[in-house]
Amino acid sequence: MEKYRKLTADEIYALQSQMCTASDWNEVEVSEGFATDYVVNTRFSGKVRLGRFRKEFVMAGGIRKHSGLYHATLHNVTVGDDCCIENVKNYIANYDIGHDSFIENVDIILTDGLSSFGNGVEVSVLNETGGREVVIHDFLSAHQAYMMALYRHRPDMIAGLKRIISAYVESVTSDTGTIAPNVTIVDAGYIKNVKIGAYCKIEGTARLKNGSINSNVHAPVHIGVGVIGDDFIISSGASVEDRSTISRCFIGQACHIGTTYSASDSLFFSNCYGANGEACAIFAGPFTVTHHKSTLLIAGMFSFMNAGSGSNQSNHMYKLGPIHQGIMERGAKTASDSYLLWPAKVGAFSLVMGRHVSHQDTSDLPFSYLIEQQNTSYIIPGVNLRSVGTIRDAQKWPKRDGRTDPDRLDCINYNLLSPYTIQKMLNAVRILKNLVKVSGPTSDTYSYQSAKIKNSSLHKGLRYYDLAINKFLGNSLIKRLETVSDGNIDAIRRRLMPDTPVGKGQWVDISGLIVPKSEIDALIDDIGNGRLSDVREINARFAGMHANYYTYEWTWAYDRMIEYYDLDPENITVDDVVRIAEKWKESVVALDRMVYEDARKEFSLSAMTGFGADGDSVQKNRDFEEVRGGLFDSNTFVRAVLEHIKIKSALGDEFLGRIGKR
Repeated sequence: MEKYRKLTADEIYALQSQMCTASDWNEVEVSEGFATDYVVNTRFSGKVRLGRFRKEFVMAGGIRKHSGLYHATLHNVTVGDDCCIENVKNYIANYDIGHDSFIENVDIILTDGLSSFGNGVEVSVLNETGGREVVIHDFLSAHQAYMMALYRHRPDMIAGLKRIISAYVESVTSDTGTIAPNVTIVDAGYIKNVKIGAYCKIEGTARLKNGSINSNVHAPVHIGVGVIGDDFIISSGASVEDRSTISRCFIGQACHIGTTYSASDSLFFSNCYGANGEACAIFAGPFTVTHHKSTLLIAGMFSFMNAGSGSNQSNHMYKLGPIHQGIMERGAKTASDSYLLWPAKVGAFSLVMGRHVSHQDTSDLPFSYLIEQQNTSYIIPGVNLRSVGTIRDAQKWPKRDGRTDPDRLDCINYNLLSPYTIQKMLNAVRILKNLVKVSGPTSDTYSYQSAKIKNSSLHKGLRYYDLAINKFLGNSLIKRLETVSDGNIDAIRRRLMPDTPVGKGQWVDISGLIVPKSEIDALIDDIGNGRLSDVREINARFAGMHANYYTYEWTWAYDRMIEYYDLDPENITVDDVVRIAEKWKESVVALDRMVYEDARKEFSLSAMTGFGADGDSVQKNRDFEEVRGGLFDSNTFVRAVLEHIKIKSALGDEFLGRIGKR
């Protein structure tokens, strides 16, 4: 702990000769090694402690500035070693400033009274009028927020969670703010009751009030020009820039908010990107992306979502006000100029095109298109399973995870096929078959959830879902038996038995975390019964579920495999295993071939429109090739699809050869 001493008479005289004043020089203390040389025209009041000033800062362009205090007013401030504080127009009050920090050309930085620095702020997410408030804090995860917002039917858990968060809020409440070491604050305006983490850079902000910026050496935070922030938490690795405005918002790890984006009463979790547009009362789960001026996201829950230009939703019907909400499940996206009238629910990895006003619920028809034709909503079930865009999205998300903080708040499962999506496909198969049974196999269209499904779309959807189910169950089986050396049926049966009963029954997607609902129910009980007392303990429970995903997945997949292939679990044979593996191989290759053909459309003559300006067809092809990185067969993604077919075919052959031995 740093030791401080009183100023000597000579030091006081030297400071006074350098235009420094103090309300009481006895209240100014300095560390050993302090020198007066670099303290000029500074006013002190209250309790002030100063470190040593030995360092030179090298600025952009090569100019050097020595650490010290120049033209500033400090009230109840501790300044760490080797800081440079210069040109403070008003004053800095009630702050501990860490070593090696650089503060220049600021208006005012103060802590006024007791503050929790954004912790404990209630965000009226999803429902603007209240009822689903999420209490934000430094360690808020997407999964905590999901439970607090959507599990209102468990008031015991809500009360317990609020009690735990309140204890944390009380622990960080103080009348002294913190600016951690190695912080840069330049050309900033009004900063009040803001806790600023290490290595944060604040440049030209207009106003920051009542918030925490949880920057650190592993994942610095950048706050840019013209930003206005009130009642906020900004997590590590995030950036808020270019005159964006946030009010009552949580900004998650590695998020980017910029280019005049406006957000109020909204939550943005890991790797979200918001630019140009507007958000109001949204729950943006991991990888929610919107970057068009004409796009409004309001009162909705999203994750792994890309909002098209002009996307819009309505959360009221001119009766009781803005009380309606909507959910777009993971991977759902909107095309340009789409519209949804809340309440509505869109299934996972679906695409919304056109305007929809009949409160759709396609949650049991994942990977679908929801399109509008002549004011009627049509569902094309399962068609996104063959889309090159869906596969590309699944591949890009892990690569675009920008989190560099080793302490990750959100647990993100990137799997396209999982118990969560497969259980919905199994529901979809039952629904579509029942539609045929009720309306007859020759009907031109079928009605479902105020929408229409064409006959041809329905039967193709059944085919797509069957391929995906076979692919998932085969993947799980082959992975489970990878350590079995031959076709010994006793060894196979022993290995097929699940390691744990956890995983049976329904699975849920808790904003990026895919888990058995039984585990979430157990956590809810523990929170409600007071068995957990710290927000970090809750995050640790989520991390444990995430770490055991594949163990739990097999428990679920085993039960579904027995049911889907009509097997006797006590008498599974090698032939049964071989049959499933062969179906898996056929399904993987069939789906990859569909993706391959879908990718081919990107290289059609119509796709080349606008290429080779002022030239002939040869120049058009050459221009297209240069811009798109080659023609169809040389495209990187296309080659990857073909390589995937080859690898999976070889894996299937190896498995069949190994297990098929008698």
